[in-house]
Amino acid sequence: MTDSNDRELVISDLRVAPAAHPDQEILKGIDLTIRKGETHAIMGPNGSGKTTLAYALMGHPSYIVRSGEVRWKGRNLLTLTPDKRSRLGLFLAFQYPTAVPGLSVASFIRSALNAKLQGVDKTGDVDPTDPTRGGVSMLDFRRQMREKMALLKMEDSFAARYVNDGFSGGEKKRLEMLQMAMLSPEFAILDETDSGLDIDALRIVAEGVNAMLNPEMGVLLITHYQRLLNYITPDFVHVLAAGRIVKSGGKDLALRLEDEGYGPILREAGFEADVPDDALAVPQEPEVAGASR
Repeated sequence: MTDSNDRELVISDLRVAPAAHPDQEILKGIDLTIRKGETHAIMGPNGSGKTTLAYALMGHPSYIVRSGEVRWKGRNLLTLTPDKRSRLGLFLAFQYPTAVPGLSVASFIRSALNAKLQGVDKTGDVDPTDPTRGGVSMLDFRRQMREKMALLKMEDSFAARYVNDGFSGGEKKRLEMLQMAMLSPEFAILDETDSGLDIDALRIVAEGVNAMLNPEMGVLLITHYQRLLNYITPDFVHVLAAGRIVKSGGKDLALRLEDEGYGPILREAGFEADVPDDALAVPQEPEVAGASR
């Protein structure tokens, strides 16, 4: 029988501060369990700590974990370097992907896939450059790339372009989804994947995510908009505010947020918002209209 630890990521009392201000906690005790096959959406006002949670889970050096642990596959992720967390099956789709001029999309993804194939402990039994020793042949790699790019409605020529160099907002997010499709993570963190997308690009990205959902992958979906949840249906919705999860529920919670904003829920949780309710409304439209193709 499979150990339950192999099927769930458990966050316990996670407290995180920025490296530049280690005494100022952004996350003030996060407790959350996400199992394979589940999609959890995190919503919250600006500055509530949503992106901090994503970065802390992947080991971003700009953040310091002051206390707590994150258990995954029998290990405390917080003791591992970011590359080892990735080798252990985690994936992060960035809100603002970085451009890498001179590095082609195909070379970038193949290097990442080869690195993951080596495993977290990098034994000599696997040589990702040798198909006879656990690697992927160039023929198989190209076939997989074409299949995944077709899924995301990307032209074959996309593979030869430089990573995010001159990409539109939609193209950057589709590349994040292409990486996810090729790496087949067991736990995916999607940090505001909908940010900056017009409705057509949002739908294509969401269709790609839905096509990848499976019983062997858990998803933490961080979003500022309820609109994304019209395309990707979460199993659970959590409201993050003031560094804590103050409310959890199902899709109906996201719909309530769309109608009422965060103000009523914050008051129910005992927080006195220092801004009017209309400033805590859930955005209905893209941040940048027509920002993507």
